[in-house]
Amino acid sequence: MSPSSSRPAVVVTGFGAVNAVGCGREPTAAALASGTPAWSEVERPAGYHRRGGGARLAGLAAGHDLSAWVSAGAARRMSLGSKLAVAAARMALADAGIVAGAEVGGKPTAMVFSNAFGPSMITEKILTQIESEGPLAVSPALFTESVANAPAAQVAIVCRALGANVTVTQREAGALIALARAAGEVARGRAGYALVVAVDEVTPLLHAVFDRFGALSRPDAGGEEARPFDRRRNGFILGEGATALVVETAESAAQRGDRVLARFLGTASAFDPEAPATGWGSDPAALTPALERLLARAGDVDAVVCGASGSVAGDRLEAHVLKAVWDGRPPRGGSEGEARRLPPLLAPKAVLGEFGGAQLAAAVLALAGEPCGPTPGFSEVDPELGVTPWAGGEPAPSALLISSLATGGAAAWAVLARAAGTLTPSPSPRGRGE
Repeated sequence: MSPSSSRPAVVVTGFGAVNAVGCGREPTAAALASGTPAWSEVERPAGYHRRGGGARLAGLAAGHDLSAWVSAGAARRMSLGSKLAVAAARMALADAGIVAGAEVGGKPTAMVFSNAFGPSMITEKILTQIESEGPLAVSPALFTESVANAPAAQVAIVCRALGANVTVTQREAGALIALARAAGEVARGRAGYALVVAVDEVTPLLHAVFDRFGALSRPDAGGEEARPFDRRRNGFILGEGATALVVETAESAAQRGDRVLARFLGTASAFDPEAPATGWGSDPAALTPALERLLARAGDVDAVVCGASGSVAGDRLEAHVLKAVWDGRPPRGGSEGEARRLPPLLAPKAVLGEFGGAQLAAAVLALAGEPCGPTPGFSEVDPELGVTPWAGGEPAPSALLISSLATGGAAAWAVLARAAGTLTPSPSPRGRGE
């Protein structure tokens, strides 16, 4: 999606989040400002994890009290992912001043979600039943929550949403692809507003599988940290949670008198066909043209919200893509001999973990003027990458790029800009969805 005179401007007007550090804007902003993650030790059932070591930590949100947004009666019918998604979505709607079920501009509500691995806890229960008792013993109630779009369905029921209902499963790039799809739904007039929700859960089995693939950060002399772009990085830390945004046209936001959190300047995506199915590609040339075209349309940015997570190959690819686009290019209004500097690189996954919409949360909060603290775990520049993540402070960007590259070859980017008005405390929850 790119700005066009024939399409209305698209804005973000609501924000909600549930993650390892807490529920809502305040704990998320505080954790990003201080650069302080909230990792927990993952349960290690016999036979799942490797013996004698391996990864231990993850950013877990399962222990938070969600009763203000999800009643006990409704929660009984939901997977963890669905509960996280409903809570974050209701926060975002309240933040935007929209009553669940209300139509904006007389048009239906769209749901565009991203989910990397689906409700893995429910899937594990179903497979356990099949193995121990046979296929006929599988509970139908479990099956309804076993599919990747179950959280989107539950939120649609709560919001009485009758528009498009789409769930994107493109791993690390899914949240930005969902954001682009949502912007298109409202820009084309097919929805009054769209709820964008990135939701993921972490189970001991999922954690063990990632660990056995060698993808997770493992304890060493420096502890167990994500360390984006650091020379010593040895893997990422999984994070569960949900980040929700309300997306609508600037015209509808103005008619409702709502303040705007961010403006869309453009989105883009690409695919590297040479990337392995379970890993990152190695050639930036497959991805850089799409990013260059996006920046040519959207203009210069003051910061980049990176997808860097501590992955050895993933951080390497992202650094090379960003440097290939920026190095040697003159700044806008500069001369050909003047090099364009790579803008500050924010790495929120070092605080919130991989998955769960960490980048969406960090981007909206940064555009609202929230400071971003130092990148935890970073201390040594990797000479192969030659980049240094943000060391702390208040970048106060007027426009920023969100960059997300995925295993399997997908890539997505979005450029958002600061808008008039600032984030204010969300209203109290308005009732409970059953």
